[in-house]
Amino acid sequence: MGVAIRTAGAEDRELIVRLLDEAFQDDPVSSWVFPGEEYRRATHHRLMAAFTDIVLAEGRIDLTEDGSACALWLSVPADDAGHGDGQPDGAAAEDDGPAQVRLAVDPENDRVELIGRLTAGIHPSGRAHEYLWMIGVAPERQGEGLGTALIGSVLERCDREGLAAYLEASSERSRLLYRRLGFEAAGEPLTLPDGPRMWPMWRDPRPEGTAR
Repeated sequence: MGVAIRTAGAEDRELIVRLLDEAFQDDPVSSWVFPGEEYRRATHHRLMAAFTDIVLAEGRIDLTEDGSACALWLSVPADDAGHGDGQPDGAAAEDDGPAQVRLAVDPENDRVELIGRLTAGIHPSGRAHEYLWMIGVAPERQGEGLGTALIGSVLERCDREGLAAYLEASSERSRLLYRRLGFEAAGEPLTLPDGPRMWPMWRDPRPEGTAR
């Protein structure tokens, strides 16, 4: 049975924020940004809300019909590496995206800003691509292939249109999934200060009909 997917709208915001918050509570990078379970449970949802608002405004969020999984995508034009820093497309240079996100989420937490700056620093430029900012699956539904279905629908379009795709894997588990979908290492891993690694990964478009 196929997975029914639709494009989310503003009316889905609270569902998406809740879904991402639950899905990433135990993620290594989220645990680094918000150390301590009590602190993370009280604050993490604010960062997920900030990300959701940016992508609803500037990109696209794919959502399974049953609300159990979502994927946040941005279309990055050639010669633009500014995405992934928490700064919407078209924002003025003086509007410091990562700093603004930190102020909105938790002004005392420097890591909220730092994660945006570090991921922006490794984001490739020079070629147009689809950027998978985040993908979240409800904890009780993980392992059912929902993430693969969400990503696969976009990769099929990328192949038709000759577009590359890019992401940063935040765990070993997700890195293995992305490798199965055709993503390859795009440079050295990013090691967060006193924290986990993130793996930049790139996927060139494939001729239609090529086996995944």
